[in-house]
Amino acid sequence: MKVLVIGGGAREHALCRSLSLDPAVTALHCAPGNAGIAEVAELHRVDALDGAAVAALATGLDADLVVVGPEAPLVAGVADAVRAAGIPVFGPAADAARIEGSKAFAKDVMAGAGVPTARSYVCTTPDEVDEALDAFGAPYVVKDDGLAAGKGVVVTADVDAARAHANSCERVVIEEFLDGPEVSLFAITDGETVLPLQPAQDFKRALDGDEGPNTGGMGAYSPLPWADAKLVDEVLETVLQPTVDEMRRRGTPFSGLLYAGLAITGRGVRVIEFNARFGDPETQVVLARLKTPLAGVLLAAANGTLADLPPLRWSDDAAVTVVIASHHYPGTPRTGDPITGLDAVAAEDAPHAYVLHAGTRQDGDAVVSAGGRVLSVTAAGADLTEARDRAYRAVARIRLDGSQHRTDIAAKAASEA
Repeated sequence: MKVLVIGGGAREHALCRSLSLDPAVTALHCAPGNAGIAEVAELHRVDALDGAAVAALATGLDADLVVVGPEAPLVAGVADAVRAAGIPVFGPAADAARIEGSKAFAKDVMAGAGVPTARSYVCTTPDEVDEALDAFGAPYVVKDDGLAAGKGVVVTADVDAARAHANSCERVVIEEFLDGPEVSLFAITDGETVLPLQPAQDFKRALDGDEGPNTGGMGAYSPLPWADAKLVDEVLETVLQPTVDEMRRRGTPFSGLLYAGLAITGRGVRVIEFNARFGDPETQVVLARLKTPLAGVLLAAANGTLADLPPLRWSDDAAVTVVIASHHYPGTPRTGDPITGLDAVAAEDAPHAYVLHAGTRQDGDAVVSAGGRVLSVTAAGADLTEARDRAYRAVARIRLDGSQHRTDIAAKAASEA
């Protein structure tokens, strides 16, 4: 099977790594990729938002499957263009990807499906914003209605900060604050059958102790030793399957990866948000634990044959990912700084720990930073304590001037396991 992956972050590196280990994959391509992905896939230049260009590349490569990683190409209709070219594609059509592209649309789908979620208001004027903020009170949850690369949400006790964020957006969703721990649960679906993966938890705040600004994610771990053993089955029954059924009923069937961001509240499970693609950095830990070869599962979703697959197989090991971010992230990150220590991780820590590239590029013989989140250091172990130890040992070998990382990823869960 020849596979083309679209994207160039750590999520796509994790996908490419898993696909490169699959015996069914005879050729692996990625566009545009990054310095790390180049080690396992052939890279190609393409405008990932240009459906015609992506379809032409896939056709020229004689690809048997295209996997669209990021949300922006999905919302832009790239998967539609590839399907129109007659090539199986893992990723929803543009009208289905609206479940991530518009928070208001997602709320409407949840209402139609009877999915438990926070009460909310959709606001387009300052007066509507003030009314909604007054209705819910602090802490305030304000979400940009459109795509914001994981950074369009403000949760604050400061009403002025909440109002400022709301009024900087064209359209916002303001909702009640959901208490309790958060869980990310991915599901692969072909529009009818829904195949949940193992849950993970990520860390959105930039600094230890969940302090600092929101980011795209500073680390993740799986499994969740504190979670109810019936959580996945409950979410499949009350959230994932009803949502997929509702999307199909509306004439916008969802095929690809449905990501449910959940809060485990005192009143039960509530949906915080839906995404239309694998999450970063949760993908890194979930795929580290998946034993079933990935390509056949993604192709079955693309072809509508998920119901024919045997149950997924999972490792009992735990996995932890620690994100190394550039100077000043999540503000305006500094780029172009050389990264050293990658060879040391490969020599000393493999196979239990490895580095997945996010914002990197090749500069002659050197690998340099090229984005905010630069690397995802991922490790597996018999339990979370061992996985953490291995991940942070590998992190300590890497040098990137001015870089930052959290030191408490999975620490609480490991101590309580």
